[in-house]
Amino acid sequence: MLSNHRIQVALDEIKEISRMDLAVYSERGRLLATTFGMGNDFEDAVVHFAESMAESQMLSGFHFFKVTVEDEVRYILLVHSSSDEAYMVGKLAACQIRSLAEVYKEQLDRNNFMQNILLGNMLVVDMYNKARKFRIEQAERVVFVIEVEGRKDSYMMELVKGMFAGSGQDFVTEVDEQNIILIKDVRELKEEEELKSLARMMVDNLHSEAMVRVRVGYGNRAVDLQNIAKSYQEALMAIEVGKIFYVEKEVVSYGRLGIGRLIYQIPMSLCEMFIREIFGDEIPNVFSEENVVTIQSFFENNLNISETARQLFVHRNTLVYRLERLEKAIGLDIRKFEDAMLFKIALMVLSHMAYQKGDTICTQ
Repeated sequence: MLSNHRIQVALDEIKEISRMDLAVYSERGRLLATTFGMGNDFEDAVVHFAESMAESQMLSGFHFFKVTVEDEVRYILLVHSSSDEAYMVGKLAACQIRSLAEVYKEQLDRNNFMQNILLGNMLVVDMYNKARKFRIEQAERVVFVIEVEGRKDSYMMELVKGMFAGSGQDFVTEVDEQNIILIKDVRELKEEEELKSLARMMVDNLHSEAMVRVRVGYGNRAVDLQNIAKSYQEALMAIEVGKIFYVEKEVVSYGRLGIGRLIYQIPMSLCEMFIREIFGDEIPNVFSEENVVTIQSFFENNLNISETARQLFVHRNTLVYRLERLEKAIGLDIRKFEDAMLFKIALMVLSHMAYQKGDTICTQ
């Protein structure tokens, strides 16, 4: 049903033009919006009028009008005036509310249509028939999933809708309590960096306007409607893989998940077998704060001992000592590329295993 707020805004605008007070009730007599204090005196009168055959009537200085949507009476409009102009104002106001209700219903139908596409609940033939009915163009689209920290509310949905209100080919919807989904027409966004900038803009706007932390994941480009569901699943995977392997990133692209996507899809049994091959039956306890910082810095500096020592503000020999001590603990010399690569993969596999078990994720 059309929101009371939208009806109230319409009534306020009509009153400003006509200088007449108005009120809108549901067909069951519930007051939805008014420009003045109505009280409860008209509930019975509204119900009786809704059930009558009359299209309009006068009662106690009010004009009553029915507002029908798809041949059903949905609203009763009251205009507080007995002047000749009141009838014309009432008919125009009824047309305005009817138009708003029809537009809202079409938007709701279009939204339900896109939800069914996301969830893979439609046959291809039905998909394209309904797309023509709803005037949805064939276009290249990308699905963005905005995961809200905590639970989202209607204000956040409205913020995202407001960001993309200018295009009738973009859709903002939801299928659960945590994620906001944007299906974006990307015909004008040719480069990957443009998609990343768009996702970054959503993160920044929601943080500044709604004061919430969000993570945005997006899938590959869908060239037709039936591939939107695939882009949606890719966006969900980007969110999940990002939480495991790229914790610091607020924007994650499925197309740039790298080795993280591969590890995420490895069965737990194979992960456990791989870790036993590297570390044996017991994982060495090497993840002290000092070791974590040393390892991260060493990898970030491409195994360059001198540059790592400079960034850590330690003597080169001190860093070499730390790395030798780590080698004794894990059996791998991460100064060598092959061992470093093996250890890095092992860390990612451990993170994946910890995430699946609900444990604390180890360092990357």
